[in-house]
Amino acid sequence: MNDKIDDKRSALNKLNIRNPVHFLALGFGSGLLSPAPGTWGTLAGWLLGIGLLQFVSPCFLLLLAAPGFVLGIYLCEKTAHDMGVHDHGAIVWDEIIAIWLVLAFAPQQNWLWYCLAFVLFRFFDIVKPYPIKYFDKNVENGLGIMLDDLLAAIYTALCLLLLFTLGGL
Repeated sequence: MNDKIDDKRSALNKLNIRNPVHFLALGFGSGLLSPAPGTWGTLAGWLLGIGLLQFVSPCFLLLLAAPGFVLGIYLCEKTAHDMGVHDHGAIVWDEIIAIWLVLAFAPQQNWLWYCLAFVLFRFFDIVKPYPIKYFDKNVENGLGIMLDDLLAAIYTALCLLLLFTLGGL
């Protein structure tokens, strides 16, 4: 147990928050918060996404997420390589882009749907139902880091749309 903690600390010591690649991959530093850095990263992306939605349309947020996903493949892979750990918990750019996708697909742009989006996304990102867990375990590099969160975002968006269709909340 202590060896795992030491390995995680050692990986964190290889980071330079002043390096723009590390800074972005770590979600502007939110991935360094504990416990649950993925939740902190999601929260950072959620707040940023909601802030952006005050000025841009959900469609535009979706358009921002597309190059953010491609950029994330590089950011996450480079940072993971520098740390020597594939998909270290501190790397949260994948959560940020995924929650933007979820927010873009929220059936209504209001706090109820935003909060539901956050909770459902964290559920799918943590539980990793099939095939998310398969891709998480079997796809290496930056694409693998980004892909499991993309799938969790898709599951979340489908659940939100199903809830909206069945009852509208």
